[in-house]
Amino acid sequence: MPSNSKNNNLTVGLDIGTTKICAIAVEGDDIEELNVVGVGTAKSDGLRKGVVVNIEKTVKAIKKAVEECELMCGAQIRSVFAGIAGHHIRGQNSRGMVTVYHNRIVTDEDIRRVIDAAQVLIPNDREVLHILPQEFIVDDQDGVQNPLGMAAARLEVNVHIVTGSVTSAQNIIKCCNQSGLDVEDIVLEPLSSSQAVLSPDEQEVGVVLVDIGGGTTDVTIYSEGSIVHTAVLALGGNHLTHDIAIGLGAPLHEAEEIKHNFGVAMSSMVKEDEMIDVPSVGGRNNRTMKKRVLASIIEDRFREIFELITHEIEKTHFHTLMASGVVITGGTCIMPGADRLASQVLNLPVRVGYPENIAGLREMIYSPKYATSVGLVRYGITSNQGKLNFVGDDTNLFHKVSRRMKDWMQDFF
Repeated sequence: MPSNSKNNNLTVGLDIGTTKICAIAVEGDDIEELNVVGVGTAKSDGLRKGVVVNIEKTVKAIKKAVEECELMCGAQIRSVFAGIAGHHIRGQNSRGMVTVYHNRIVTDEDIRRVIDAAQVLIPNDREVLHILPQEFIVDDQDGVQNPLGMAAARLEVNVHIVTGSVTSAQNIIKCCNQSGLDVEDIVLEPLSSSQAVLSPDEQEVGVVLVDIGGGTTDVTIYSEGSIVHTAVLALGGNHLTHDIAIGLGAPLHEAEEIKHNFGVAMSSMVKEDEMIDVPSVGGRNNRTMKKRVLASIIEDRFREIFELITHEIEKTHFHTLMASGVVITGGTCIMPGADRLASQVLNLPVRVGYPENIAGLREMIYSPKYATSVGLVRYGITSNQGKLNFVGDDTNLFHKVSRRMKDWMQDFF
């Protein structure tokens, strides 16, 4: 894998989203405080609901974002950790069990075998993206994080397996390759965001991460330090924009501006006499409307999103274990009142998640809309350091999955 030029210690995350594409470059390998040296963004027109639908437009946007990042960091970017999202993402829990043979002591090979035993059959059009161990059970002792070297007759594991559409992953890699980039790994975007905005304590005692993007909303539930549930809702910030365009009779691009400039998530936050100017379709004269009308349109859609999240949480048996409540992140949640409305609908404490522990160009990216990009870099550095291993150096399941993905990409192209 070619290294990024000028500095072999440069790690780059590439968030390929529905509304924007963002590249962030970090120098060094200090995971405690990321030294951000480059940032590049471009408007994304080639994706719908997190999935590539126009390769040419996506490649153009990737090139623009990467070139901007290169100018800022003064280095040529050759490889990236790319995010993957979309309604095609599926997550499921599974369990595996094996007998320990070698002197009744758990070895790396035993751990590999039990992980393999936990894998499930998936259709040919899907591929494993991540295998995330939740806990090992050594004989009848549960809650074991690292069983290597322990005495045991039987070894079990609970895992969370994330799968995605083969063609969706292939198209992401193809767009990166046509932009002159190698893909070091494809990473589930909610997993990336969690590394940027969640604390270890939150993950341990139980938390729901809600990442509201342009085309989709990702829901990830953590309990006892591990991911126990993932889901993707086919609703996001773009739906707010469309609602505003229809409800106010405004052009779509103007509706986006209205959302950013005047949008609030709760109509109760707006005074009765507040007014806004609304452009009309077809070049007609602007109109003056009550701002509360806009707020009501936004609130209705936000309520729908949060009600769907409530349903997603309640259908798991972890809904009573969310002691840390909910963390919302992503560009859409920047809107004033989004956290208050979320707390009201979800009936849980809610905070807005900002990417933490960053230095360098911190002021440029200290926003929920950069959570995924920052998380991708953090994932990349951790992966390169081998710290994603849950056992010995030879059993990095993330790298194993990555190699499998590279194999089927070579077959495809």
